Amino acid sequence: MFGDQFKNLRISYNKSQVDLAKVLNVSKQTVSNWENNNIMPSIEKLREIAEYFSCSADYLLEINENSFLIETKDMSFEQIAHIQQIIKDIQSLNIQIKNKN
Repeated sequence: MFGDQFKNLRISYNKSQVDLAKVLNVSKQTVSNWENNNIMPSIEKLREIAEYFSCSADYLLEINENSFLIETKDMSFEQIAHIQQIIKDIQSLNIQIKNKN
């Protein structure tokens, strides 16, 4: 559920509930309620959360768990192509490691 995804991201970013509440301009209680699935954020807040964590709303809502985004604003097409190649190389290495095990 949303709360689990949200909490995992918060922890992976090494943010406290208070820190994240400040970033998102909400109360600590709101962050806690989101994490406990007591309430859902508004569409506007969901978008802010997705932008902050560089993931899609689909990821946050567990529609698609592989929807992380990489900010490419101010990058050239060549730089973006390099990043895409790095990702493909890592995926290929992961497959090779799995096949060895």
